[in-house]
Amino acid sequence: MTDEHVVIDTSLVRRLIASQFPQWKELSIDPVATSGWDNRTFHLGKDKSVRLPSAAEYELQVEKEHQWLPKLAPKLPLPIPVPIAMGRPEYGYPWKWSIYRWLDGETVTSAGIADLTELAVDLAAFLTALHKIDATGGPPPGLHSFYRGGALSVYDSETRRSIASLKDKIDTTTATEVWEAALLTSWKNPPVWVHGDISAGNLLVHNGKLSAVIDFGQLAIGDPACDLAIHWTLFHGKSREAFKEALPLDKGTWARARGWTLWKALVVAAGLTNPNNSESQQCWRIINEVLSDHKHKV
Repeated sequence: MTDEHVVIDTSLVRRLIASQFPQWKELSIDPVATSGWDNRTFHLGKDKSVRLPSAAEYELQVEKEHQWLPKLAPKLPLPIPVPIAMGRPEYGYPWKWSIYRWLDGETVTSAGIADLTELAVDLAAFLTALHKIDATGGPPPGLHSFYRGGALSVYDSETRRSIASLKDKIDTTTATEVWEAALLTSWKNPPVWVHGDISAGNLLVHNGKLSAVIDFGQLAIGDPACDLAIHWTLFHGKSREAFKEALPLDKGTWARARGWTLWKALVVAAGLTNPNNSESQQCWRIINEVLSDHKHKV
């Protein structure tokens, strides 16, 4: 939830940069066209970005990214954000914040995609590489990742409450089946690295091709099921089939992936969270996609 008492604007960023990183104080500062929900992002000159948490719970992600992203980046097939400086609270802004190298590209939500199936295969290759990186010492699921990588049961009451409140709008029987099927499974293998929020808005495209993966705030180690929601939220037809075929994951993991996807769409539809515009527009379609997929797989 955004802290409405903290105003994050260009003026604040300019003062923070001038005070803490005066070597960059002459660079231009402009808000990015599409900023995330958890953080506010600004261009800093031509080759840097400033990212400021929008609420206290998101500050937990700052030091984690500084510690781990530089170690993960060299082992991945696509560029990811790598922090180059950490800022401190000042001028009424109460949290740590970051400066990154800028990554060129447009988000999938705003960019044209030359071949969605090719993008699905490239993303699957990225996730496979991420899952293969040694996870020793990595951050286990918790509040910092909003329990991505952990057990779905943490959202059990919230999901069941959402299903009940939508009884006149969705197939509650099938929704409950999807949820309970997900809860019956668990990740039996050693924990792997998970991005935590693989969504269209966190994928960059350049010349129609996947060029980078951004926003690792929910990074954790654990169950990779949470990284598969894009199977239903973005892909369809051949691209959906290609994404699944390119990932060596078992049926239980895909059942939990349906659970993660359904949970998020349900809480948006039920009004239990503050969604962004895209989530509000897409939640009903996603619920239908997941329920339909479950019926065909059972």
